[in-house]
Amino acid sequence: MFQIIYGVNFLKSVEKLPKKTQIKLANLLCILRSKPFDNRLHTKNLSGQLLGLLSFRITRDWRVIFQFSGVETINLLRVANRKDIYKK
Repeated sequence: MFQIIYGVNFLKSVEKLPKKTQIKLANLLCILRSKPFDNRLHTKNLSGQLLGLLSFRITRDWRVIFQFSGVETINLLRVANRKDIYKK
């Protein structure tokens, strides 16, 4: 079981998500906590300027960027629309 750390930027951006997306995110975080590479998350390793970070899909349009810190800790960094999230 992984420990999840919620970054300040992550928490602020979650508040701006549509309510249905917030509910789906809460369910996906339960999956992430137990199995970060579960197929339902569509977890991807990022490249370029975001090398070392990963993302998972909430819906077709919404993504979460995170990173592993330590063996059993996940830092949630950002959540945003897929057209914006990969821009630094």
